[in-house]
Amino acid sequence: MEIDGVNDVHILDPELLQLPGLSPLSVKTNPHIAEELFSQWLSLPETGRLVKSLIDDTKSSTPVSVSKNCANLNISCGSALPSVFLNSGTPPLSPRSSSGSPRFSRQKTSPSSLQSPLRSVREPKRQLIPQFYFQHGRPPAKELKEQCISMVDHYFSNYIDGLRMDEFKSITKEVCKLPSFLSSVLFRKIDTKCTGIVTRDAFIKYWVDGHMLAMDVTTQIYNILRQTGCKYLRQADFKPVLDELLASHPGLEFLRNTPEFQERYAETVIYRIFYYINRSGTGCITLRELKRGNLIAAMQQVDEEDDINKVIRYFSYEHFYVIYCRFWELDGDHDFFIDKENLIKYGNHALTYRIVDRIFTQVPRKFTSKVEGKMGYEDFAYFILAEEDKSSESSLEYWFKCVDLDGDGVITPNEMQFFYEEQLHRMECITQEPVLFEDILCQIFDMIKPEKENCITLQDLKASKLSGNIFNILFNLNKFMAFETRDPFLIRQERENPTLTEWDRFAQREYVRLSMEEDVEEVSNGSADVWDEPLESPF
Repeated sequence: MEIDGVNDVHILDPELLQLPGLSPLSVKTNPHIAEELFSQWLSLPETGRLVKSLIDDTKSSTPVSVSKNCANLNISCGSALPSVFLNSGTPPLSPRSSSGSPRFSRQKTSPSSLQSPLRSVREPKRQLIPQFYFQHGRPPAKELKEQCISMVDHYFSNYIDGLRMDEFKSITKEVCKLPSFLSSVLFRKIDTKCTGIVTRDAFIKYWVDGHMLAMDVTTQIYNILRQTGCKYLRQADFKPVLDELLASHPGLEFLRNTPEFQERYAETVIYRIFYYINRSGTGCITLRELKRGNLIAAMQQVDEEDDINKVIRYFSYEHFYVIYCRFWELDGDHDFFIDKENLIKYGNHALTYRIVDRIFTQVPRKFTSKVEGKMGYEDFAYFILAEEDKSSESSLEYWFKCVDLDGDGVITPNEMQFFYEEQLHRMECITQEPVLFEDILCQIFDMIKPEKENCITLQDLKASKLSGNIFNILFNLNKFMAFETRDPFLIRQERENPTLTEWDRFAQREYVRLSMEEDVEEVSNGSADVWDEPLESPF
């Protein structure tokens, strides 16, 4: 009979052997002594009977009493059993068992004999991970929910039957912390059955139970404006908001008797919103785009500011006035459409024919006019915003598509030369000293510093602060000459107001010009109101 584990006997502690007349040091230095003793014990007949008895008991599922068997063995063996086993209690079981094997005799903690000793390592302890995803948004904190319900109870205490639309504005502003001109849209969102009344329970169900309370302001406004089941915002979704703003804002009160201009103002604001926010150009604003923009901050500023012109982002009436009047000046027959011959007059004939032709190919943006060869008011709004502020990413994308003739995603020297040839010809016609294209090309690459040699990508343009000047060099002669002369007065203005964009400065200058022309026209028409007032400089 072969016994496994004999090779591990040398790790037995000599202190436990207690051999008479044999020191532990001798056993430790001579481990073969223990091996010989163990082999001698295994060769005894009594040991064979003991092992056979234990095997039979195991097969018959009889409880095994090792201490009893060992005691009988000790009695029957007498002095035949070595003294080391007489003094050490029960003999070791098979080395296959972790409880008796010397391999595990020194472990501080021993796993159960019914499972693998590696089980505790393979199966780490289960940890309770707190919920981090909520399909309808994270539920509000208990304190916030109680505070909101308390405020709702206060506002609805005098309106047991519910609030009407004109009474709901205080709830929108004080409880929901939203701009007041969103009141009517929020009211209709809750009053789905068009009863004309919003009750306390209906408001709690939508705002608190509908998880709106725990959302950020941008997500709240996004969910209020979008149509049910729609995952984006369209232009029509902003129309009710602008209608209420025109009806309630003190800075727009003077427009109430001119519904036509009210409509044009609302359209212009929406066009500006989509020009800057809808970066994908799909005509549909996603929640991601809305969060990346500054529209929500502008809406909150409008609600707090009585002077609408101080909100230069999107809502300024002066900015609308500039865009609309510029369009009206070019639209000679006033059919509300502009063709190539009209657009070439823009900015005192600042643009080249080649870039105007490129715009009317609708490569940078598809026209919404639906009239062949003509752009509408929305198309012109996108054009003027791109033309007058070439520092914005929306403008860079617009003009990059124009100059990239083959649409391969890079602007090559040949493409730049195509547009610059007309600029060079125009400089010769006005007896301006021409600048050779080779010199211009070196200047452009020095300004942009593209990653790849002899080509410019859109990312190269967005990484440079001088990108707008590149397009002026190629197709806007007036701005190209202004860039070459570097007016110190304009440079000082930029340093004094670094937060203003190129569009803001243009709109400011242009509004002054248009207002002066209107004053002169009124004077020439013999307006009594104008003659009675002293003429003052607008500066």
